[in-house]
Amino acid sequence: MKKVAVILAGCGRMDGSEIHESVLTLLSINQSNAHYQCFSLDLPQDHVTNHLTNETALESRNMLIESARIARGDVKPLEQLDLADFDALIIPGGNGTAYNLFTLASAGENYTVNQLVSEKCRAFSAANKPVGFICIAPVMIPVIYAPTTIKMTIGNDQNVAALVNSKGAEHHDCAVDEICVDLEHKVVSTPAYMLADNIGDAYRGISRLVQQVLALA
Repeated sequence: MKKVAVILAGCGRMDGSEIHESVLTLLSINQSNAHYQCFSLDLPQDHVTNHLTNETALESRNMLIESARIARGDVKPLEQLDLADFDALIIPGGNGTAYNLFTLASAGENYTVNQLVSEKCRAFSAANKPVGFICIAPVMIPVIYAPTTIKMTIGNDQNVAALVNSKGAEHHDCAVDEICVDLEHKVVSTPAYMLADNIGDAYRGISRLVQQVLALA
């Protein structure tokens, strides 16, 4: 049975991992007769959002503890992710991912990627193991893999496409149910809620990404 590591960034689209995207990723892995293990950074979130009002809350939460809500408690610190134990890696999106795993939401075009997240992605790729990026998460690709040019998508947002292209990626416009596959480097991406109007839309692209990632594993 193939095993997939999934990196989460908390719980909630505005301040952590997008819950629909995360759960659909886990569901799609399970439906493909594969096994998953969730991981997260054991660090404070950049901020906390009241998802009912979309207002910032004056409190602090930990990414690992919050990710346990999605993983039903079965989540490990990212430091414990052993490349030898897994066939592939997938990172769901969410606005919180762009705060917690990298800094696009706070630093704009000068964003950086968390060093440990970068190291894990590069390690999988160096071992010829596939990595999948969902929604906004593909924006990490050009920074993680620089100076290598990777084919990728975030959908059809021309401003974001221009940004990732300026950093050395090769962006391809995709519909919500499509995926972009860089066969040479085994990197797969899909727009999900960058374009999705509902959970069904997101599922179609995510399920295709998972199937492709597993096929490349």
